[in-house]
Amino acid sequence: MAKYIEIANTLRTSISNHEYKNNDPFPDQQALSKKFSTSRMTIQKALNILKTEGLIYSKQGSGTFVSSNADLIEQTDLEINQYQYIGTTDLFGKTHKINSKIIKFTIRYPDKSEQNALRISKKDLIYDITRLRIVDEEPYVLEYTKMPVKVIPGISDDILKKSIYHYIKSDLNLKIGSAFRKIRADKPNLFDKKFLNCKNEDPILEITQTAFLNSDIPFEFSRVRYRYDKGNMVVFVKSSFER
Repeated sequence: MAKYIEIANTLRTSISNHEYKNNDPFPDQQALSKKFSTSRMTIQKALNILKTEGLIYSKQGSGTFVSSNADLIEQTDLEINQYQYIGTTDLFGKTHKINSKIIKFTIRYPDKSEQNALRISKKDLIYDITRLRIVDEEPYVLEYTKMPVKVIPGISDDILKKSIYHYIKSDLNLKIGSAFRKIRADKPNLFDKKFLNCKNEDPILEITQTAFLNSDIPFEFSRVRYRYDKGNMVVFVKSSFER
């Protein structure tokens, strides 16, 4: 996980635990750089995340402050922030036990929707992956992932049992950029009932995502399905109107 994301997560937890009170001054970049033994640029990236989430704000000439509604924007350790697309292992691996069950792993040619999402031709091979991600011995999420072989070469069973994102960043030395997501509610299907232990009446949270490298090349077209009590998507919406 990038250093600035780790720092943002630590500071978010501190705010959630009320170590910093609403409307109180927030430590400046110099103090945070010293505390985390890192550069001010790294701290600035971390603070930008918190500002985007609405947890802190800046006043010109006065410094940075904790938002007045920060105590309403609390996040548990098994919730997904709208800006996080770092993978389940990086997101939870330090505090939870992560395992993967490979349900399907094939290489094939893409259909039309996959060609459009991944910006590839019908002759470009893709990985077709279905995995059950297990957190602390409990089924957490079903992942249906498509990746272009030419963009992410060398994926194996061993990598799928661990972390694809870690492989992309550490072994292929690629940098992950942005992601486009669609979120919807759904009824459980047969796979949800089988692998997520869903009942007929349990709603499902489904997130469809196209993820890009920092070079703007799509590397993942995925659909993930969470049981209602496992997948929470935290979204902060900031008004564009002046008050």
